[in-house]
Amino acid sequence: MNNNRSIQRHGFRALLFLVATLCSMQMACSSVSPEKELPVQPGPPLAMVNSTTLKVMTLNLAHGRKDGLNQLFISEATIRNNLGEIAAFLDKAGADVVALQEADAPSLWSGSFDHVALLAEQAGYPAFESSNQAGSWFFSYGTSLLSRVSLSGVVHHTFSPSPPTMNKGYTLGQIVWQADAGEPVLVDIVSVHLDFSRKSVREQQSAELSETLAGRVNPMIIMGDFNSDWFADEQVVRALAERTGLHVYRPDAEDLATYSSTKRFDWILISEQLEFVSFEVLPDILSDHSAVVAEISMKPSSET
Repeated sequence: MNNNRSIQRHGFRALLFLVATLCSMQMACSSVSPEKELPVQPGPPLAMVNSTTLKVMTLNLAHGRKDGLNQLFISEATIRNNLGEIAAFLDKAGADVVALQEADAPSLWSGSFDHVALLAEQAGYPAFESSNQAGSWFFSYGTSLLSRVSLSGVVHHTFSPSPPTMNKGYTLGQIVWQADAGEPVLVDIVSVHLDFSRKSVREQQSAELSETLAGRVNPMIIMGDFNSDWFADEQVVRALAERTGLHVYRPDAEDLATYSSTKRFDWILISEQLEFVSFEVLPDILSDHSAVVAEISMKPSSET
């Protein structure tokens, strides 16, 4: 039943994307950056995370539709209410940094307001960055970061176009983390989304991700919707981990599904200087994906 619903949702989504592409006055694979709504900010961001552990989360927002079939048929009021529930959830969870995917800038198909700005305001995240990788007159969305602390060195990256599906990419931001009595360290935080329709495109995007991040020396945390299991044919997540030297929490676990109750599509990868203290897939129904939250610590210097 869940698999049939997943197939139906993906097929309907692909049809909507194709219609929007044909109707658009510009190529849907182009990237646009509409002006953000500017909410009242919840005070200035902190300079750094001053804690022995760093709490992070990733969530695919599904354009604010929650578990509805498509955001096009949901009222602005309902979408705002859905995002209000997510904001309350984020505030309660208390993550230092949140990675978001399918996060909408003002878009006709999802209420014509900035979803990320609203979440930042209501959940109390004074620092946020968005990359609108897919855009037309009808929609504009991509990946985002919400942070309690300042984000620096921000990178907005769009993968090579993959028509007829929409562009994907990542947002990178650096935070300062004072994990112990030593010097504060810069940590790279990445929110990424890979293509849902074709494994060849996911493989290409995964390779592009590792290539564009090559040479960075900071500890790194990559979070997002990879649309791929650890044991999928293309092994996108495993290949990325091997290329970058990152690792994941219990890669072969069967009790950490994040999509359709059986598929683990949403991942957190961390560099060798870091280790997982806790890891959880949360049961709250906020979207068609589950939120994933992890607490991370620095390994003792003797272990790195």
